[in-house]
Amino acid sequence: MTLEQFFQQTPRAAVAFSGGTDSALVLWAAKTWGCQVRAYYVNTAFQPAFELADAKRLAEEVGVPMTVVEVDVMAVPEAAANGPRRCYYCKRALFTALWQAARADGHTVLLDGTNASDDAGDRPGMQALRELEVRSPLRECGITKDEVRRLSREAGLFTWDKPAYACLATRVPTGTAITGEALAKVERGEDALFKLGFTDFRLRLLGDAARIQMPADQMERAAALHEQITRALGADFSVVLLDLGGR
Repeated sequence: MTLEQFFQQTPRAAVAFSGGTDSALVLWAAKTWGCQVRAYYVNTAFQPAFELADAKRLAEEVGVPMTVVEVDVMAVPEAAANGPRRCYYCKRALFTALWQAARADGHTVLLDGTNASDDAGDRPGMQALRELEVRSPLRECGITKDEVRRLSREAGLFTWDKPAYACLATRVPTGTAITGEALAKVERGEDALFKLGFTDFRLRLLGDAARIQMPADQMERAAALHEQITRALGADFSVVLLDLGGR
């Protein structure tokens, strides 16, 4: 099945829209092939501000209305506790809220951006999506991440080369409770690194220290700018470490 055929069979749908590459293509395809579609962005403490800005920009460029659904994810005990199944409890809470908003608007189909390259065995959140009957057109149509980027580029979507961005909660070690303060420190630190020109990195908490994981081709520059990086992150972290294992 092609995406065109999928949306010919799905004339009306809500899209769980993160502002990322995958869900952006789903939104564009729905609009392009005549689906009556609305985007729903779930806003939580786990999402950095730039994701909402990207989502608003893309929805406007594609010409699809977007609803922002506010969720207090820190009020979900299993999510805040950050155990090994945090992603399941988080996804279940967020998509339950998305379903409520979508159904209130008369939608009976909710889509997400999971693609055919995503490993279901490595993503506990997928269990929640199955339980809540969320459909994944990219996965159903066998479209891989590489194909998502190619199709997005051909469609002129600015998200075509946007790096994958896992939520801020992934920066906190599993088993360490997540706090608003910790998430704010991570977001400020990553914003500072973005402003220094780095991309596709992760800033992970290690006690009071920041452990930065960079792609191999950015490590030399990171080492050269170690003083600027240390100054930029010094207010929030006692130590700044560069992980030589990279990403």
